[in-house]
Amino acid sequence: MTNPDIPQRTRGGLAGKLAGRVKQAAGSVTGNERPSREGRLQQAQVEAEDDAAVAAQRAGQAEAEAQLEAERTQNEIERERLENDIAAREREDQIERDRREAERAAEAEARRDKQQSAAREQLHERGADLAERAAEAERVAAAQEAARLKQEARAAQAAADAIDPEER
Repeated sequence: MTNPDIPQRTRGGLAGKLAGRVKQAAGSVTGNERPSREGRLQQAQVEAEDDAAVAAQRAGQAEAEAQLEAERTQNEIERERLENDIAAREREDQIERDRREAERAAEAEARRDKQQSAAREQLHERGADLAERAAEAERVAAAQEAARLKQEARAAQAAADAIDPEER
């Protein structure tokens, strides 16, 4: 039998259960409660160790699953961050392309305005030149008309003098 003051190291697994059953059976056969109780305790301890091992295995599996889920979550967060970064860069690139396009359009508009202004100025200058030429032509025509009228007046005067030379 065993000494209650000295803790006994029990075997685990099937051998520990078997040893516990043997002790329990021996105690029952001999009518001695102590080995029977030790046998039951040894069986209970083996079952508790088995339960603890299963629980530890489940806890390890749960911890591994939790770690895997945490890594998945972290990867998802990182993926979203990267997608947001890419989207932000694409928006910035589009803004820059739009800005450059607006600058090109403004420059083209300014060139068109300048060309139209130059064309209008050229038209005004041509109009002024034409008006000046027309005015010059009118002066020439008026001078010619005045010379013709003077000539007619002299001819009329000469004709009048020829008709009545004393009225002079």
